Amino acid sequence: MVKFYSSTDTYPYPFPAVTLAYFLRYPNPYSTHVISTDTIARHFDPDTQRLTTIRLHLKRSKLPSAVTKLLPRSLLGASATGDTQSYILEKSVVDVKEGWMDTESRNLEWTGVLSVVERQIFRRPVPDVPDNIKVFQGMEGAARRHGFLNFGGSGAGVKVGVDLNGETTDVESSVTLHSHVGETWRKKRLAASEGSSSSEEEQPQKVGFLRSWGTAALQRNIEKIGLTRTLRSQPNAREGMKVVLERMREGGLVGVLEGMRKDREAILQGRDLLKDGPTRADEE
Repeated sequence: MVKFYSSTDTYPYPFPAVTLAYFLRYPNPYSTHVISTDTIARHFDPDTQRLTTIRLHLKRSKLPSAVTKLLPRSLLGASATGDTQSYILEKSVVDVKEGWMDTESRNLEWTGVLSVVERQIFRRPVPDVPDNIKVFQGMEGAARRHGFLNFGGSGAGVKVGVDLNGETTDVESSVTLHSHVGETWRKKRLAASEGSSSSEEEQPQKVGFLRSWGTAALQRNIEKIGLTRTLRSQPNAREGMKVVLERMREGGLVGVLEGMRKDREAILQGRDLLKDGPTRADEE
């Protein structure tokens, strides 16, 4: 029993800008629930020209009331109000030469309740051009890609911005949700039933919520709740990336860092960054 979500999108920005925005996407007005981000490993392979990065995100969330009705808060590690914190492990591989980035994020906590794996593949579209101009465009495109943070204005150092030049980046997103509630109990029951020396009274018995809910039905409901949250959070994640990309277009890297600083200050002060929309109800 697995729930699956997928979507495709295109950012009207060049591939280097999108990959940079991905690494600088927290915080933004659509991700005020992200408490911290730490890079725990990074490796560049000179042979393949690929950069591998592993990061750890700490996020806060509020459990849906439907979940707290199905499972005890003690099992979920939630407070009386349903507030929780969880770590998300993110691994990304960037190949600038071939023009793609593959990312995977998964929750490290409550995996026995619901395992969530999100994968995104960013690609630079391959233009369909005649062979006689492919060489020239390849050289020109390479120069642009390596210099997308270019100097604008009349003098060097006036402003660092993104040179769009009509380039785009495609992204495919997928989320897989799989609940494992009751599987540990089921394995113990099977192991007990295989032992001829164990009596029926000695076999593990269903307790608490597992007594009133069948394991399969409970898993289906938890996965359904997770999918509902995913349907709300994925559009917010895309909007957050667009905010970072727009900041980069207008002010370059300095503009992105300044926006991150203001967002962080607003979060610490408890102010809503989205005046006309929710900031925590639709957390990713």
